[in-house]
Formats: sequence, structure tokens, C-alpha cells
Amino acid sequence: MSNTLPKPPLEDIGDNHIASSSETPLRADAFELSNVEKIEKIASHFRSIMETLGLDLTDDSLRGTPLRVAKMYIEEVFSGLDPKNKPSATLFDNKFDYREMVVEKEITFYSHCEHHFVPIIGKAHVAYISSGKVIGLSKINRIVQYYAKRPQVQERLTIQIAEDLKKTLQTEDIAVVMDADHLCVSSRGVNDTNSKTGTAYFSGKFKEQSTKSEFLNYINSSNQ
Repeated sequence: MSNTLPKPPLEDIGDNHIASSSETPLRADAFELSNVEKIEKIASHFRSIMETLGLDLTDDSLRGTPLRVAKMYIEEVFSGLDPKNKPSATLFDNKFDYREMVVEKEITFYSHCEHHFVPIIGKAHVAYISSGKVIGLSKINRIVQYYAKRPQVQERLTIQIAEDLKKTLQTEDIAVVMDADHLCVSSRGVNDTNSKTGTAYFSGKFKEQSTKSEFLNYINSSNQ
């Protein structure tokens, strides 16, 4: 008798929020097609989906939808899949010798659940302690947006942002906290419109309770 456990039905996997790894699962040939070719293929496939749903694509309102969706996927909401879109980051010497944490909180991000392809909308809170270099604050936002613009699960998104910041800033002292609304929970399934999902990543000095508490107290403080 086999000891291998049966795999859960495919439709249940997404509801269990399974992530396969911290790397976005991409095929080896992911970038062989040009963006123009990808848009053409996606538009064709999305047209078929709409027709299967019974929609009349000769209607003026729907006629351009397949192309609009295809361009949105490639140029906007999934643009973070393409490494050419990764934001460049210039490091500067920490001339002020500032050794306390730098915090960028309330970074709004929009992503898409890779299990149902519906939106994830949330806030990211990021901190680092300089090892001798600093980065422009807008670059932190851009790094968050880059990884958010992929089909995602929130756990992977949190790890990807933190690991990128560690490499970019050349420091282990990184903290990332994210909280988000998942429309796969609120607009389908259990239809729970009140729950949020929280994830966190702490490394280096942020694993020390005093530093972690200082960061968490700061991001939870009132904006008033």
C-alpha cells in the first residue's frame, strides 16, 4: 500500500492558500515571446472566454475588452513578471551617520491572487537600518510595486520585497509588515468583507524584541 497522501482537489488548493516557493513560478520560456505577441495571444484567449460566457462581442461596450484586458495584464498589473521592469536603485553614502531605523509606512500596493486572479489591496510597512548606505525613499515604494505586480500570494510577496531590500541596501537589518484585503475572500467564497491578512518578515537587528517593538509601535501609531 502506498504511503503517499492523495493530492487535494485543484479547486481546494487556492482556498488553502498554498505557495510553492519564495520564487515566482515561471517557465524557462517565459520571455521568448515579445510583449506585442503576448498581448495578441491573451486578447485571443480572453475573447474566447467572453464568448464562452455568452457575451456578445459585437456590442460597442465589449468589442475592445479582450485587447484592453491583454494590454492591462502585460503593461500594468503583471508588469512585475518582466525583469526588465525591475527598478534600478542607487545607493548613497550615509553621510549623516544615521544609525537608527528608517521607516517607510503605509505604502499602498495592488496585486492579484495567483489562485483566482482577483485583486489583493493592501499596505506595506518597511524599515531598514543602514550598514553605511542609504537609498532614496521612492525606490522602496517602487520595489514594493514591482513585486506586487505579479500573480502573488502575500507570504511570497513579503519575502521577495525583504530579500530584494537586503541585497539592494547591503544590510541584514530589514523589516517588512504587510496587511491586505483579498478579494478572493471578500468577493467570492466565504464573502467575508471584514477580514484582513497580515504577514511579516524580520531579519538582523529586527529580530531583537526591542527593535521589533519599536518598529511595530511606530507603524501602528496614529497618523494624526
